[in-house]
Amino acid sequence: MKQSASQLMELARDRSGERRRELMHRVADMYFQFGPRADDPELDLFDEVLSQLAQEMESKVRAELANRMALARVPPKDLIRNLALDETIDVASPILQLSRALSEEDLLEVARTRSEAHLKAIAKRSNLPVSVSGVIIERAEEDTLEILLANASVNLSREAHERLVDRAIELPALQSAVVRYAKLPVDLLNEMYFQVESRMRSFILQRNSQIKPEDLDEALRQSRNRVTTRKKPVPDDFAHAQKTVKSAEIRGTISPSALVGFLRSGDVTAYLIAISRLAGVDFETAQKIYDRRELDALSIICKAAGFDRAIFITLAVLVLGRENNPMGRAREYGEIYDALPREVAKRTVRFWAGRRD
Repeated sequence: MKQSASQLMELARDRSGERRRELMHRVADMYFQFGPRADDPELDLFDEVLSQLAQEMESKVRAELANRMALARVPPKDLIRNLALDETIDVASPILQLSRALSEEDLLEVARTRSEAHLKAIAKRSNLPVSVSGVIIERAEEDTLEILLANASVNLSREAHERLVDRAIELPALQSAVVRYAKLPVDLLNEMYFQVESRMRSFILQRNSQIKPEDLDEALRQSRNRVTTRKKPVPDDFAHAQKTVKSAEIRGTISPSALVGFLRSGDVTAYLIAISRLAGVDFETAQKIYDRRELDALSIICKAAGFDRAIFITLAVLVLGRENNPMGRAREYGEIYDALPREVAKRTVRFWAGRRD
């Protein structure tokens, strides 16, 4: 039933611990019985009394109140905010996950100032504001970020997606969840190719195969807008190798077969310059593929450039080197090459052309 302001304040004057716990429950009961509207002046009174009582209660009692108030239709706003900011996660969690009364500013304050457990609770919230998701991505640990990415209602800004990829590169345990995150822009997904293990690389290629032609140019435009980092220093013989490749171009002898010749003669830098030009990738990407013996990536650039299967296998054998039993794995190389659709390879190379290291 409805209680007047004087009756509520009279109840609040009893200072004994057990009585005040009982009082808080009674006032909460009155609140739910009363069912105040948002414009009801007595809502402020309930807010004042419940907030005062909650501050005096132990965490277990505050948690009981938080669980009751989390789904309240018109909850006392100051009380809700205080409960959300509570240092004890059992108190804050139901409010952070469920209460519609929290403003974007309230959520931002909690996300910026409270614990990892608070971030986890917020990450489970439906229709999370984009700004709050961005703070979580900046502050949270791997398992919290995985919870955020599993929340189907979450939307991220472009900046947050970029930061997510940066963090996944720093945190290998996060990479699987990020690669499988359906909303990750495909250009950023391709940026992760050289950072993840083979099964996740297959997932990236699968996403590339599903890009609609009309969406590809926009994805590439976003990729070009991505801030680039400084390039690595080129090898000491880079200038000499450039002249070697330029001379071959003038003679008209730059071809896939010439790549084999460069590798067999030990002129690795000329090989890297030539394959980057023939395959349409940057020198740094070609160098990364060679230095790391990335044969699946080599198959992609060879397939995209239209090299014969035999040329790819020969290059793979030469890149891998004798110590790794290259001839014994020739069939494996061919299967990698044959299984890769050329259109998917060409799309992937287009992303790498604008990719940052």
